[in-house]
Amino acid sequence: MDIQQNTLYLTTHGSYVARDHLTLQVEVPVYPENLPREERSRELATDWRKLSIPIHMLESICVFGASSISPPALDLCWEHGVAVNYLSEFGYLQARMTGVADTSVLLRRAQFRAADDSGKCAAIARQIIAGKLQNSRNSLLRAGRETDSADERARVTAATDALARQIQELGRWTPEGLREAGALDRLRGAEGMGAVTYFGVFSLFLKQQREDFDFVGRSRRPPRDRINCLLSFLYALVRHDCIAALTSVGLDPFVGFLHAERPNRPALALDLMEEFRAWLADRLAVTLVNRQQVGPEHFRVREGGAVEFTDAGRKLVITAYQQRKQEKLTHPLLEQEFRIAQFPFVQARILARHLRGDIPDYVPFVPK
Repeated sequence: MDIQQNTLYLTTHGSYVARDHLTLQVEVPVYPENLPREERSRELATDWRKLSIPIHMLESICVFGASSISPPALDLCWEHGVAVNYLSEFGYLQARMTGVADTSVLLRRAQFRAADDSGKCAAIARQIIAGKLQNSRNSLLRAGRETDSADERARVTAATDALARQIQELGRWTPEGLREAGALDRLRGAEGMGAVTYFGVFSLFLKQQREDFDFVGRSRRPPRDRINCLLSFLYALVRHDCIAALTSVGLDPFVGFLHAERPNRPALALDLMEEFRAWLADRLAVTLVNRQQVGPEHFRVREGGAVEFTDAGRKLVITAYQQRKQEKLTHPLLEQEFRIAQFPFVQARILARHLRGDIPDYVPFVPK
């Protein structure tokens, strides 16, 4: 039987998780609608929503803001490999609590050796970038087919042609070239050029609410407009799933190949999520805007210009993301059908097989 493990998202301030044998008991407070977010506390709740979740149905827990989990509940999570993640309001990972690490020390040693080998680092980074650019190009091709404007179609065509040339350039790299000094920096430059090309026409994806979701360019930490707030939040959800996938197979999510290592930066998770950005996160963001499921009423502007979700907006996006993850696609390499929720885990295992030497190259996921 396929047990569909899910992620529990605690987005309401003052939520509490307790343990009852092999079940988590979740209490979510209901506050008056006019009570400001910063003033909310459990004492001011007017009602409670309660939920029981068997531990075997969970893969991880994400806590946004001030909620708490009892020590017995944490013990239950650790005993069953359920990670507890604490995130900021914008979805930035602040802490991750897991049980005792598994025994896949040989795999992690192989990962660390590869990360210290500039040639192997560059080879894996090239594959990651190629997957990202191909998925970005496929999304643009789809946008070109869906527009009736000749001017927009011409702009999209120019962008897809540019991405095609960049992908061809990646294919010309030789093993000797990948081992040259500075190869990784040149590859990072190619990835940056591809991102500029892609986001240069990103606004053309939006068929509805263009004025309300005007996209000029990427802004983050914090996002300065609604569309960047939506994108950043979805990226945070994908990043969490990639961290969980890498950890589950025994890889260290903080030791990457494309992204430079920094304190508290899950570099390998950022590497893995590159191939998921365009076809999963970006496409879902565009769908929510074009179907007008997300609107200006789901955002607010904080002092200083930062844009953030309302509680209703955050829950809406999380629900849509969870629903999207239950859809199924066929993996072109394995020729098997998986739920989208399983693809980070599949790709993490493919990366692990490459690091062990079972397959010659890491093969990114490019859906047909």
